[in-house]
Parts: sequence; structure tokens; C-alpha cells
Amino acid sequence: MPLTMATPGTANVISRIGGKEESRRFLENLGFVVGGSVTVVSEIGGNIIVNVKESRVAIGRDMANKIYVM
Repeated sequence: MPLTMATPGTANVISRIGGKEESRRFLENLGFVVGGSVTVVSEIGGNIIVNVKESRVAIGRDMANKIYVM
């Protein structure tokens, strides 16, 4: 399921990152890697705040839809 559908406060494992190569590279630089853990903290005004690699990151809804979690 896409990250936008994940339940806030629940740890998820990243299973796939879609999109163009430049989008995947951008997300990888932020810490979104396949097999990594990500937790949705909250959703505010279309932006999603997540904990990834012990950092808090805000990403847009379009980017979050490219991240698939289990």
C-alpha cells in the first residue's frame, strides 16, 4: 500500500519506491530505502510528516504515493 494509506504511529517497512530515477534518488538521499523502517507521524495540509532513520521529514502527498510499505 502507498505510504499515504499507512496508519499514523505504526512502524512500516518500505517494500518499493516507484517513480522516475531522479525521484527515487531524492527519496533515497532522505533515507527512504527498501527494507528501511518508516513511521507516519501526522498529515497536515497535504504534507505527510514521517520518522525515517531517526529523523523527522515532511514530504508532499505526491512523493508519499511513490513509497510503498508493508
